[in-house]
Amino acid sequence: MNTPLSAETMSAFNRLYETIIRLRAPGGCPWDIEQTPKTLRETLIEEAYETVEAITDEDPEHVKEEIGDVFLNAAMLAYMYEQEGTFTVADSLESVSDKLIRRHPHVFGQTEGFAGPGSEGASDTAEKVLAQWDVIKRGVEGRRGASILDEVSRGMPALERANKLQKKASKSGFDWKTLDDVWPKVDEELAELRTAVLSGDTSAIEDELGDLLFAIVNIARHLKVDPGVALTRTNAKFTRRFTYVEHAMKKAGLPLDKAHLGEMDVFWDEAKQQERQKKG
Repeated sequence: MNTPLSAETMSAFNRLYETIIRLRAPGGCPWDIEQTPKTLRETLIEEAYETVEAITDEDPEHVKEEIGDVFLNAAMLAYMYEQEGTFTVADSLESVSDKLIRRHPHVFGQTEGFAGPGSEGASDTAEKVLAQWDVIKRGVEGRRGASILDEVSRGMPALERANKLQKKASKSGFDWKTLDDVWPKVDEELAELRTAVLSGDTSAIEDELGDLLFAIVNIARHLKVDPGVALTRTNAKFTRRFTYVEHAMKKAGLPLDKAHLGEMDVFWDEAKQQERQKKG
């Protein structure tokens, strides 16, 4: 499949690959040479989050930069395994292309061993495509564990993993029927947390707080909102407003302490009002 930019794109991929080879070769960069797949784990996660932040900020130039960093980390990791002789960068790229084609029989044609919805041309909605994806993943590829929840990585951040676990269970029919059914669960968990706090039992407090957060994720899922993205936006909003408070307090010659909470609240409200005016 050729596109007007295919040659340019292939050249860019090749340039990145050759650059990584040079960095990792004898006489290359000492830091890059010392890295291993394990040392790059946190960097990969960090770059992914920075990409999400740039997308949320709707900053295309920043998105371009951060996606480049994700490409770099992915390609660097793959090349490390190529150096070990485990698999090549090409193997990884071919593998994901094969998987995409295999899991989209409604686009590329029949998948061997699959007689599901796609074989009858019934993948005409996103929901049906996702159902077909799971059937092929487990039925054709044999991706089965003791539980369907085993497919959710334990390495994911807790908030994102809770969302994925709930989605997996939902696909098996284990779910609240409507959003209205979830609200009482949130109220129930909040009441149980308050009871735990009154008891002073640290373990119970932690347990009930986790249950409340899990219920909140259920709300987000039923609203079709990614809880991680939503919380990232709120973190950014809090950072903007608190930074405004810091600057305003400094300008007023006031220290940041509990004795001046009243003044900080006033500046916080000013920050909120300015944001509303910009949106309006």
